Amino acid sequence: MSQFGFPLLSLLVWLPLAGTLGLMLLRGPEESVARAARWVALATSLAVFALSLVLWFRFDPAGGFQFVENHPWLPEFAVSYHLGVDGISVLFVLLATALTPICVLASWDAIKTRVREYMMAFLVLETMMVGMFASLDFVMFYMFFEGVLIPMYLIIGVWGGQRRVYASFKFFLYTLAGSVLMLLALLAMWLHAGTTDIPTLLHTSFPPAMQTWLFLAFLASFAVKVPMWPVHTWLPDAHVEAPTAGSVILAGVLLKMGAYGFLRFSVPMLPLAAAHFAPLMFALGVIAVIYTSMVAFAQTDMKKLIAYSSVAHMGVVVIGIFTFNPQGIDGAIFQMLSHGIVSAALFLCVGVVYDRIHTREIARYGGLADRMPKYALAFMVFTMASVGLPGTAGFVGEILVLIGAFKVNFWLALFGGSGMIFGTIYALVLYRRVLFGRITRDDLKAILDLSPREIAIFAPLLVLTLWMGVYPISFTRFFDPAATALATRHMAALAHPGQTQLAGLNP
Repeated sequence: MSQFGFPLLSLLVWLPLAGTLGLMLLRGPEESVARAARWVALATSLAVFALSLVLWFRFDPAGGFQFVENHPWLPEFAVSYHLGVDGISVLFVLLATALTPICVLASWDAIKTRVREYMMAFLVLETMMVGMFASLDFVMFYMFFEGVLIPMYLIIGVWGGQRRVYASFKFFLYTLAGSVLMLLALLAMWLHAGTTDIPTLLHTSFPPAMQTWLFLAFLASFAVKVPMWPVHTWLPDAHVEAPTAGSVILAGVLLKMGAYGFLRFSVPMLPLAAAHFAPLMFALGVIAVIYTSMVAFAQTDMKKLIAYSSVAHMGVVVIGIFTFNPQGIDGAIFQMLSHGIVSAALFLCVGVVYDRIHTREIARYGGLADRMPKYALAFMVFTMASVGLPGTAGFVGEILVLIGAFKVNFWLALFGGSGMIFGTIYALVLYRRVLFGRITRDDLKAILDLSPREIAIFAPLLVLTLWMGVYPISFTRFFDPAATALATRHMAALAHPGQTQLAGLNP
């Protein structure tokens, strides 16, 4: 039981699933069921978000794992129902619970068929996302980690675009194939340590040769989820074919799962292998930053451009994680959070014009600032945040990663930072081509600005984007102690490779 005397994290994990059961009980005419499903999904997701704010207000950054619930589940196999959050995971729980009601609102008018099933998929997805970030047992983590695939597969495959079946299969097969190796790694760790308890595994010393194979197994799974070059090709297809809300949750939360896995497992549990493979991770991160930025230049579809920019931004995250210093790790976590907000908002910006004109081709637009000034303002703020303008969320994480990278190698910082230059060019070109110029098409002359519902969607994202840029310490104070402890622990493990790992990340 958590320190509140009631299972707060269990409520956060399973309340969306209870909402799903409520949606299953809806009966009546299709239109009435659709209307009720929207309101039930919105009410459920808002209730979950309200509960998650308790984590925000009552979390102690100086503590370790908090709100812990630990009950025997499969005692004969040393598997338990173990939940808890620390400074690294608590804000990702909030990110997932904050974006879910936004996704429901974004789908309010856009989804017209099988609305109940669509809302059920999103609530199940929320359960999986929160459960993954809150799990402190490896078996539970793996179940939630893989469980995310099912509702996302359905969201893309049922409510996506013309090539939705191809995109959904590609997404599913890519991510599942890598995770099979992670399952084998889990079994090997269980046989070695006799437990699947994550806090216990954080204090377990694995032989150097075993660490190498475990790291490669984790890499196969987490690299696809990030996604890292060259296993990133599923992402543009998934984004293009997914409905707007599907792209929002995919970019906002699901892409963070792989990087979270590196922070939770690869670096703290396998320090020798992580240090050995750090040059490889740096190389893959730099290639992602430079190559996918160049590919983004050539895109004619707005969603594809933003998808490739996401790969570049996550390349910066990978570089930050494997610097093994507090600045780099802090920057990686902050970049993950800011990218979750900003990229989600950019996909929502694409969704706004797609709902009106039903095309994502950049050349099809131009001059929208004259007809949609509110939209132009929102799009501008999120574009500036995406390119890392000081005072916005995108700046803080990137500059911290660059500081951490500079401590490792000057050239790493130089090539890793080149993404900021490339990103500025293609993002501003996109903004200019869509918002500026003369309107030459009749349908654009009649286009409407943001509706009250769309303003309600963008307003919290705008506030968060500026808040994170102007007052970043209100976020970094949560994970800075954990990042510092992780860096210290990693250095101690390298200094004493034959000893049981000391100085644990959490008590």
